[in-house]
Amino acid sequence: MRASTIISAAFLLVSSVNAGNDPRECEVCMKVMQEVRDAMPKSDQKKKPAIEAALGSHCAKDTLSARERKICYYVDPIKRDIAQPFSLGMPVDRLCKRINKDNPEICSVKFPVKTEKLEKKDLSKLRVKQLKSILLDRGVECKGCMEKDEFVKKVQDTEHLAGLDEF
Repeated sequence: MRASTIISAAFLLVSSVNAGNDPRECEVCMKVMQEVRDAMPKSDQKKKPAIEAALGSHCAKDTLSARERKICYYVDPIKRDIAQPFSLGMPVDRLCKRINKDNPEICSVKFPVKTEKLEKKDLSKLRVKQLKSILLDRGVECKGCMEKDEFVKKVQDTEHLAGLDEF
């Protein structure tokens, strides 16, 4: 009896940990932090002022996408808090999850789902949650949509809105 209780508790713990592992979670933050780390010389990666300067110079680039600029907007006021774990060599995924505790918007920024060159049969393979995410990225609501086919049709109908990456 006691062993089954322990096993079921362990199973619930493992399943709850795996439920929060969205592969797209913090993807923009991780990309920005990795680009900052890659742009820095190895000797400066342990110096907090150099890390803060590298974050500032990276965020000042004109080539950043709208989502990367949004991450920079969130990161700019907390550069000092980021520099400490960054200087210790913390992996970017853990770094982003740590700063997400203070600012939950950081991990909510995600790259849009690529839909160009997708045919109807490919769209029908996506989950409804992914189809809703595509529509949300395009700023479209699917009122009255109940079935997956209706979401697929709405995504196809709003294909002209794909690629608009402005906030």
